[in-house]
Amino acid sequence: MSYSRRTFLSLSCGSGAALLVGNSRSVAASAGPIVVGTWGGDYGQLLGDLVDKPLATAKGIEVVQDVANVDPRKTKLLAERGSRRGSMDVACLSDTDAYLLSQSDVLEQVGADQVSRLGSVFRQLRKKCSIPHIYSAQVILYNPTKIPVPPRSYADLWDARWRGRIGLSDILYGANTLAAALAGGGSVSNFDPAEKKLLELRSLDVKIYPSNEALAAALKSEEVWITVMWLARGFMWKKAGIPLAHVVPEEGTPTVVFEAGVPRNAKNKVEAFAYLDAMLDPRAQTGFAEKMGYAPTVRDATLPEELAREVLLNEEERTRLLLLDYAYSTGRSQRTLDFWNKQFKA
Repeated sequence: MSYSRRTFLSLSCGSGAALLVGNSRSVAASAGPIVVGTWGGDYGQLLGDLVDKPLATAKGIEVVQDVANVDPRKTKLLAERGSRRGSMDVACLSDTDAYLLSQSDVLEQVGADQVSRLGSVFRQLRKKCSIPHIYSAQVILYNPTKIPVPPRSYADLWDARWRGRIGLSDILYGANTLAAALAGGGSVSNFDPAEKKLLELRSLDVKIYPSNEALAAALKSEEVWITVMWLARGFMWKKAGIPLAHVVPEEGTPTVVFEAGVPRNAKNKVEAFAYLDAMLDPRAQTGFAEKMGYAPTVRDATLPEELAREVLLNEEERTRLLLLDYAYSTGRSQRTLDFWNKQFKA
C-alpha cells in the first residue's frame, strides 16, 4: 500500500477529550429521543430507512433528525461547546469538518467499548473522534463517446484536445485544487503547484459550474466531456442516463469520507454510540452503496459484483488511495479559496 504515515495517523481529539467508559446505563433507559444532526435529501432518507428504523426496532431507541447544512451544524456544535448539555447526540460531518471539530475538543473519543463494530472498519479510515460512515474516491469522469481513449492521469485534463470541454464544480474548489496540485507534481501536503496548473487550465477555456447538479447537466448535454468528481456522484449520474466512464488517476486518488461523532456534552451518549454502531452495520452500508454509490467502510459489507465494479476500486487501484493531510489543507484553506476566486476565476 502507498499510504503515507502522516496521512493515515489517527487524529487526536484535543487535550481535554475524555473517553466514555464504565457507563452501564441501559440503552433502553434513554432520557428521551436521540437527536442526529444530519443532511436532508437522500442521505437523511437513507439514514431513516437503514439506521433509525432498525435501531428503534431492535433497541427501542427513538431518533429525531436535526436536518441542516453542515455549516450551521458546525456553528451549533462550537457555540454549545461550553454548555453542560448540548442539543445534539450524534453529528454527521465530512472528514474535514470532523477534523476541525476534533481539534476544538468538541467530540468524544470513539473506542471499541462504545462501538462494537469498530474492529470491522478499514484501518486506514479509522479516527479517534468519529466513525467513517461512507466514502468515495476522487476520479476522472469522462464521456467515452467523445473521448474513446481513456485518460490515465489528472495531467491528461491539460490536453489541448479538450479545450472548452473541461468542466469543474465551483463548490469543490478544494478537491479541484488538489487534483491540479497532483497533476503538477504536488501532494496532499503540497498544494503550491496547483496555482500554475490552474492558470494553465484557465487558458484552455475551462468551464466552472456553480454546483454539482449544474455540472451534471453540462455532462448530459455534452457541453462538457471530462471532469474531476467523486466516483459516487459518477455512479448516480450514470444511473440517471449520462454517458460516463471513470478512471482512477495515476497520481493517486484522494478520498472524501463522511463521518459521525458524539459531542462531548451529548445528553444520551450510550444511545448515541449505539447509533454509530448501527451506521456500521453491513446492511446499512450496502444500502448506501446501492442507493448513493458510496463505498462501505467496513470489511464485512459484501456488494453484488456489478455494483462493486461501479463503486469500489480494484486491488491495484486501492494502492493509489490518498487521504487528506487535514492539518495542511485546513491551514492553507484561505489561500486556496483566495486563489480560486481572485485569480483562477477572475
